[in-house]
Amino acid sequence: MTKVISIINQKGGVGKTTSTVNLGYALASSGKKILVIDLDPQGNASTGLGIDIDKREKTIYEFLVNRNSDPNDFAINTLNENLDIICANVELSGFETEVASESKRAFYLKEVIQQIKQKSQYNQILIDCPPSLSLLTIMSLVASDSVIIPLQTEFFALEGVSQLIKTIERVKQSLNPNLIIQGVILTMFDKRNKLSGQVEEEARKYFGSKVYKTVIPRNVRISEAPSHGLPVILYDENSTGSVAYKELSNEILSQKDLDIEAA
Repeated sequence: MTKVISIINQKGGVGKTTSTVNLGYALASSGKKILVIDLDPQGNASTGLGIDIDKREKTIYEFLVNRNSDPNDFAINTLNENLDIICANVELSGFETEVASESKRAFYLKEVIQQIKQKSQYNQILIDCPPSLSLLTIMSLVASDSVIIPLQTEFFALEGVSQLIKTIERVKQSLNPNLIIQGVILTMFDKRNKLSGQVEEEARKYFGSKVYKTVIPRNVRISEAPSHGLPVILYDENSTGSVAYKELSNEILSQKDLDIEAA
């Protein structure tokens, strides 16, 4: 059965897209068939998986507009044979305005994913959400089984998280009762910085066992990889960032009981 996971944080620059790209690649490398849906108009996940803008002929925007289309027309294979992506570009930024008057708009991505499930055999679908609590994010939450929240170990990291949790709860209550918080990824961790340790402590106190044991370090290779159109796991497989994402993917694969209620 295909599991759909939103990777979400309304703050930008927290490692959300980086986590989507690298988890997708690591999970695909373990033998799972993975689809990444780039739902951010900036299209960074598409770039991070090596898909140039001029190669994004059919995007998630067009799929949302024509929801009965064949998913095979939109999914592009990446550098891993088990990893596909449905790309995004700036066209997606206008979608929210275009459907503002349509009552069922929150369910449009769910309809698209139903089409994908009928015609493709993916183990997991990872959705890279935009850095906002917009309609696109709500659509992703409605279409998902669970959410993973990247949380940077920096000042103000937990500020705004309560708003995100409230949004998840509202979607759970009114639109998707089966939605769960699968886990929280601590990113940009600097063991030399006392603040990182303090934020980790606060996060584990707030989220408890939902916080993954594996933390993602602040690592220059992680920052360099997107400019080469590569996941860091492929760009430098021996870097601390690569090792961390591989360990995190193993931790996610080992999760058995995902019946975790939102806080």
